[in-house]
Amino acid sequence: MLVAAIAALSAAAPTPSPSPTPSPLPPSAPSASPVSSPTATPPPLTVAPAVAEVPVGSSAQLTVGSAISPISASVRDPGLVALSIDQAALRVTLTGLAVGTTSLHLSDSRGVSRDVPVRVANYAGAVEPHLSLQLTGDPASAQFVREEVSAALKSATRARPGADVLVTSDDVPMHGPLEQDDVVSFDVPVLIQGSQYFEVDGSSRVDVANVAVPRISPNSLMVSDYPERLTENGTLFTADLRYDQPSRFLYFHYNPGGEPDRRIVLRAANLSSEPSIVQFISGEGGPSPNEMEVGHAATRRFLVNVVQNQGRLLTIPGNSSINVVSQSLPARSIVCNLLQLRVLSGGNVHLTLFAQNAADDPDAPVAASELLEATHKHARGIYPIAEFHFAAQWSVDQEYLELPIGQLPLPNHLVGQALAGDYGVLQSFVVTLENPLSTPAAVALYENPRGGRTTATYLIDGTLVQSHQVPPYSRYKVRQYVVPARGFVRVTIVTMPEAGSSLPLKLIFAPDDGSVAPGAPGSPVY
Repeated sequence: MLVAAIAALSAAAPTPSPSPTPSPLPPSAPSASPVSSPTATPPPLTVAPAVAEVPVGSSAQLTVGSAISPISASVRDPGLVALSIDQAALRVTLTGLAVGTTSLHLSDSRGVSRDVPVRVANYAGAVEPHLSLQLTGDPASAQFVREEVSAALKSATRARPGADVLVTSDDVPMHGPLEQDDVVSFDVPVLIQGSQYFEVDGSSRVDVANVAVPRISPNSLMVSDYPERLTENGTLFTADLRYDQPSRFLYFHYNPGGEPDRRIVLRAANLSSEPSIVQFISGEGGPSPNEMEVGHAATRRFLVNVVQNQGRLLTIPGNSSINVVSQSLPARSIVCNLLQLRVLSGGNVHLTLFAQNAADDPDAPVAASELLEATHKHARGIYPIAEFHFAAQWSVDQEYLELPIGQLPLPNHLVGQALAGDYGVLQSFVVTLENPLSTPAAVALYENPRGGRTTATYLIDGTLVQSHQVPPYSRYKVRQYVVPARGFVRVTIVTMPEAGSSLPLKLIFAPDDGSVAPGAPGSPVY
């Protein structure tokens, strides 16, 4: 019984489960080894301006940015620039010593560096800060004032060799005539440029006065047309301008190919101890290879200026000289100028016209006083008549009225050629056109060249009339008129034979032949 009970208990008791085996731990992730943070790239140095332009004798500053002081600086060629450093402002100052190019090496305390290009050069010149100009004119036109101011500024501006002075008449703020005894002031921009220089951009204050002086007629005509073809430098003409003897002066010269570029200079020397005041009226032509164009331009400008008494006053200190004219004459070019000169006060003035190389200083002394000579003779001298004045009447029912231009040769007061063609001689006509008929009469003024091809300039009744070149023996209308029945028309004509043209020429009053009107298509007149 006992055995059965034990067996029953053994069957009822649960069998103990075996002790669990510990599960292996999952493999642990490999541990990362410590990594150092990347070093930040230092910012590059900045420099303003990025290129250093340093004038000789002056300084330029560079500001360094993104730098940790102290900074250091060195110049590759210390003979060109000197330098100094402002550590507090991180600023480098460069002072120009000599012309050239180099580089500036900059670095800061971290060792970050930068090279900066450096150019050392001279300024192209210096702008005259203030200029006073005395003009004449009754009145002086706005265009004349602008041209004189721009020319005076170019002359007064001190430009280095090879530099160009840029100032034009359009830069002058003058928009109306300047009456006698009036004064005007304004600022004019001036630019000086040259590839090897630093540009100069400035302005000049200009005072212009119109001084009232009476009109005059010159006593003589001085001419320099010999040697017409220049093959050397030297003196072309010399004469005295006397206080009581105003004179007109014409020059016409050619610089052939193969010759160096030249300059024509007219110098006025005051040999007394007192200042002299000289009025001169000018009409420049050229430089150009076209001789007729040069003579035409000079005549047109001179006639307009002389009729209106538009000129300039120059004060020449005692025992000194100034250049009245300095005109470029490149190779293969021609220049011409018509001037009217008179001494208003002071002693006599000695005039010298000379040729020099364009690279020479226009203020340099003349190398030789002997006049240049050549084999082919042209006019050079002083001639007794500078102006012709004619008065005439013409009835429309009479033969044609002919007015000769450039027909009378003038004797030379000096040893030399007579002046054929009357070049430089002003010729003035007052013609009264009369009509005795009971009906209006249509008439015209014609030009008729009798020598060769000719250009012409006329002031007719105060109006500028010009003619392109016309062939010899042609006939073109210059002006048209209708003379009323039993009435008259008075015509005034001022003209001058033009250098470069072939004279003589006839002006003819005749009935209107119905040919092309002046200024119309097919007419050379404008």
